[in-house]
Amino acid sequence: MNLDELKFDSNGLIPCIAQDHANGEVLMLAWMNREAVERTLATQQMTYWSRSRQEFWIKGQTSGHTQRLIKLSYDCDADALLAQIEQVGAACHTGHRSCFYRDF
Repeated sequence: MNLDELKFDSNGLIPCIAQDHANGEVLMLAWMNREAVERTLATQQMTYWSRSRQEFWIKGQTSGHTQRLIKLSYDCDADALLAQIEQVGAACHTGHRSCFYRDF
């Protein structure tokens, strides 16, 4: 992966979809800036950028519901990331396994 190919938005962010590597379940969507991507690649622990708190957050650092990076890919337009992860516990802050637990 060449980070210079990524297209961050005007706020320096790129969306990242977290997917369970074992079963393909989509777990959540979060935002990353370049440093969050670099930290994630260096540590293999998913590190995101909190738009509301304006700070980095390592998934599971306080809850224990960690995400270990298995593979990080980017789409054909280089404006979205897909993180295949090993999820421990719930991915959603509500306690659900996935943030996508509600249907129409």
